[in-house]
Amino acid sequence: MALLGQIVGIFSGRIGPVGRPSWLPSQVPDVAVDLVASMLVIVLTWAIARLLVRVFSRRIAQYVDRPSLTRVSLAGIRVGVYIFGLLTLLRINGLDLGNIALSVTVFSAVVGVILAPIVGSVISGIFLLADQPYEIGDMIELTDRGTRGFVEDITLRYTKIFTLDNTFLVVPNGEMRSRDVMNYSAEDTRVRLSLDILITYESNLSAAREKIEDSARAVEDVISGGPRIRVGNARYPAGPDCLISEFGDHGVLLRLRYWATEPYRIQTVKSKVQTNVWEAFEGTDVEIAYPHSHLFFDDTSGELQVDMDGSQPGGYRGSPTPRVRGGTPDIEPGGRPQRTDETDPDRSE
Repeated sequence: MALLGQIVGIFSGRIGPVGRPSWLPSQVPDVAVDLVASMLVIVLTWAIARLLVRVFSRRIAQYVDRPSLTRVSLAGIRVGVYIFGLLTLLRINGLDLGNIALSVTVFSAVVGVILAPIVGSVISGIFLLADQPYEIGDMIELTDRGTRGFVEDITLRYTKIFTLDNTFLVVPNGEMRSRDVMNYSAEDTRVRLSLDILITYESNLSAAREKIEDSARAVEDVISGGPRIRVGNARYPAGPDCLISEFGDHGVLLRLRYWATEPYRIQTVKSKVQTNVWEAFEGTDVEIAYPHSHLFFDDTSGELQVDMDGSQPGGYRGSPTPRVRGGTPDIEPGGRPQRTDETDPDRSE
């Protein structure tokens, strides 16, 4: 206990380095005394940090609803105890805290540029914890890369994300603050989806809208109806709603808007809705429009003017099949007709 009291007095500044207890034999060197004291400080630091984290974890969780802030607070307590133990070790070994502070200041000025990204990430982590754009367990999407996943952990330096592809993504908080992050589960897990369908002008418009809405209602994860869903100051129909978006060049553009119960299987829900729409249009007077191209060919024969010397003063018009006046031309590989004076032996006059 006397040794422990001296250790506490070391950090408080009342005495210098650890002195020799009176009950120790003179044969024990001072180095051994300092080593034992250092080991005792290390063990006590570890035990106290673990005890404080266990004691304060429940109390902090009672007053703080955010798991990320609870973890950061407990990490701060743990780091504070470790710093206390480190400074105590330095005093035990006879190091002056004033000189240490000066050395740390000089060292910080030298490596400040190197540590700037880390410091920036820590500051960004503080802002993330204060702004609360997402929380542990939320499903988010990084819009610039189209990556979606669940937030696993938020620290002062980085954010851990488990993607829907079963991969682990670690993003520095500095990058998270500069990116557009879409949170699917912050306030309400329901998400509204849309589907554009272009039908021909000859289709039955009323029947098409009805079949599209029924196709969405048939999907299990789609909200079929109920009270209007509030988004901000506006309220939208809970059930599928098909509206006329515009009259296009190739048909009428219909836009289906519907709500999915959860954001975790958006692609599956979209695929089921589109499959139902495709099957609902089969055998009906509703046809999906797509661009058509009609090609018209002129069936006139055309005419090619050829002189006796083989020149083409008038060129040719229409089809490339020439009608020759004044002789029978031969066509060279280059395509230019030439007259020949040779008589075809197989041709009778």
